[in-house]
Amino acid sequence: MNAEIYTVDYCPYCKKALAFFDEHNIQYTRHRIDDNEAQMRKKLGEMYDIKGDVTVPQIIIDGKRIGGYTDLIAAYGNGDIKF
Repeated sequence: MNAEIYTVDYCPYCKKALAFFDEHNIQYTRHRIDDNEAQMRKKLGEMYDIKGDVTVPQIIIDGKRIGGYTDLIAAYGNGDIKF
């Protein structure tokens, strides 16, 4: 499995998502977008066809956009993603 997470340091949901990955021993690549946040949010919106505001974290698993932290927990809880 290839997991990626786009984060900013001040985001509590980013920290929760990172903790979830760590607690479940899930290997991931973290992309910190603090230095060019506005540009990266726009780029993520274009890459994953996100309508409206692009929030963080953005979680990508095997090239498929899961969404944010609550989306991750929901997908894990209902079995849509398995680790």
